Amino acid sequence: MAVEQPKVYIEVIKQINEIIYADQLKEGDRLPSERELSDRLDVGRSSVREALRALELLDFIETRRGEGTFIKPVNSYRLVDILLSFLLKDEKAENDLSETRKIVEIEALKLACERMTDEAIEQLSMYITRAKEEWLHGEWPVEEDYLFHKTIVEGCQNRLLFNIWISLVQYNKVALQKSLQREGRVPIAIDEHDEIYQALQRRDQIAAVDALTKHLMNSRF
Repeated sequence: MAVEQPKVYIEVIKQINEIIYADQLKEGDRLPSERELSDRLDVGRSSVREALRALELLDFIETRRGEGTFIKPVNSYRLVDILLSFLLKDEKAENDLSETRKIVEIEALKLACERMTDEAIEQLSMYITRAKEEWLHGEWPVEEDYLFHKTIVEGCQNRLLFNIWISLVQYNKVALQKSLQREGRVPIAIDEHDEIYQALQRRDQIAAVDALTKHLMNSRF
């Protein structure tokens, strides 16, 4: 049986990516024109046009009339949002989402143990203090809980991992609030956050991962 060949524009997308690296292009830089890409890649302009259209739909590039095509900043989560819109259709998909969020966050924490700044780690302590104050005033510290986890993932200094995590959690914020509203959960969650913070402060990756794994299991997202 003949092996199905990949569509030309998919190969063109891969080659455009190689050109971006070879030319050391960065966010905001202008891509070569359709004609130049066609010449450099030795493919028809229609294939180049189709590849650029696909990249634009995925929010990786933008075309400005009369100026050309430019690389967009990595600050949108459209691709992940598109994928999640298909995932969130049944209970199994929601379980997959929760499992994926845990995997991403734990891997981010491992990197954060090495890369997170001392200032960012101290921010975690501030969120713990604010969560205690909110709870003492009869409020659910949902925002403080979210910011605690967000600061850790941001501290991994891997933008793709961070963007994926943000998109996953946007769909899971309701679950976060429901988790905290379980009887007796808030003070336990705060103690678990403190355990994660203490391990990060020591740059103890094993202890930090153990603490976060326990916390996420108990959170029941």
